[in-house]
Amino acid sequence: MTTKEKVIEKYDIEYGGIKTQIKVSSEGQDVVYKIIIPHIDVATAALLDDIKDKLISSVEMEGDELQTEEAIETLKKNFKENADTLLSEELPNLDKDIKNHFVLSLLNELLGLDEIEFFLSDPELEEIVINSASEPIRIYHKKHGWLKTNIMPKSESKIQNYANTIARRIGREITTLNPLLDAHLVSKDRANAILSPISSKGNTITIRKFARDPWTVTDFIKNKTVTSELLAIMWLAIQYEMNMIVSGGTASGKTSLLNILMPFIQPNHRILSIEDTRELQLPSFLYWCPLVTREPNPEGKGEVSMLDLLINTLRMRPDRIIMGEVRKQREAEVLFEAMHTGHSVYCTLHADTCNQTITRLTNPPVNIPHSMLDSVHLNVVMFRDRRRGIRRIFELGEFAPDEESLKSGQIKYKPNIIYGWKAKDDTMPMVNEPIRLFEELERHTGLDKKDIKKELDMKKDILDWLVKNEIRQVEQVGKVMNRYYMDKDMIEDVVTKNKTPKTVLED
Repeated sequence: MTTKEKVIEKYDIEYGGIKTQIKVSSEGQDVVYKIIIPHIDVATAALLDDIKDKLISSVEMEGDELQTEEAIETLKKNFKENADTLLSEELPNLDKDIKNHFVLSLLNELLGLDEIEFFLSDPELEEIVINSASEPIRIYHKKHGWLKTNIMPKSESKIQNYANTIARRIGREITTLNPLLDAHLVSKDRANAILSPISSKGNTITIRKFARDPWTVTDFIKNKTVTSELLAIMWLAIQYEMNMIVSGGTASGKTSLLNILMPFIQPNHRILSIEDTRELQLPSFLYWCPLVTREPNPEGKGEVSMLDLLINTLRMRPDRIIMGEVRKQREAEVLFEAMHTGHSVYCTLHADTCNQTITRLTNPPVNIPHSMLDSVHLNVVMFRDRRRGIRRIFELGEFAPDEESLKSGQIKYKPNIIYGWKAKDDTMPMVNEPIRLFEELERHTGLDKKDIKKELDMKKDILDWLVKNEIRQVEQVGKVMNRYYMDKDMIEDVVTKNKTPKTVLED
């Protein structure tokens, strides 16, 4: 008996100039993500197979031509032109949809990762997982969570070919002797591969997609991840070069939060970022130099670690240092030393609360002394509610000296939670007044509490104005922030009088 299909959602994705339909439907106990590809009859398929070899030989490819998106796009353009000419001659009556998908599929096979390219083109997907050739590819959909798809890998050797292609394009290799690969695609998506028998079911690949249209402060306010009130505090702290740690669990949104905060930095400040894989996407007006680590080659040579880059950044005269996750003691020591020497530092850490952040930092493997925590001015904790599929700022806090420890002469720090998330009504009320944050601002900027309150109110109004006027693209938000630092009075006037965005966004 055939299970009745119930369509949950249907939409198109555009890839290679061709629209492909995506259908999310329930079939019995399963919800399936389907890529709808035009049906090709046996006779047409046989004719297309004959043409395939001619098309493949029509485009010459060198390995180093596949290192950039621009080079690949040029090859694709040449290939499409040759394909159109040949198909028009050989199969003049071929259905247009079949022709387009045939050319696209062949391009995927030659220059990409076959059907996986369709998944990479869907902006609604966050993760793509191949477990083995014996089960369908699975994806993580922003709206529907984990779904199995209607695409099956052709074979284990095909999955290994995908892994080899990914590795080869960044000058690496994955073999039975070296069966683990952590790399990135030309599109900047992060890929991890493990070969059999280490992965006992079969060869496996996991791809985490790089955001084509990254989040901004506007998105975070609209989806209630954070309020404009909290963002105003973070903006003020960043503007006056205070140090911040963003904590949270896996996939809680730590890097995304860090990314949306960076446009708050002044445009004339030199920013250096250190990441395992490029995830940050900052507006073009910022003075930014992104650095990424490198794994050693199979002979164990050529590694460039977080620590190597961190030490090197201190010789590059940075105003701001952004670092991916702090994992080791030596990294933390150099990072905190950078804070003490006047650099403004932002980093991420795996910890679920402000209290856990202190525990993680002051115990192995990070294990820095409590006395170094006075350099941290703000700790933002991200939280992911998997049941409801939402991300929220769980706590906004600071590290305050423990009064009892001061008496004993061995200083220790404890969290002072300024704002905390209430799950029951999904709100973020103030829990405690800041202890150190405003004191530090008063001492280093000359602002008194009245001035600070005025600045926070104005910043909140600007952020609310961004939301009201749907200013959400990275470059748009960046332009508003740039104008704020170039002509603060002008931005305040626009916001106070609720003028249109044209006043700010037009050159």
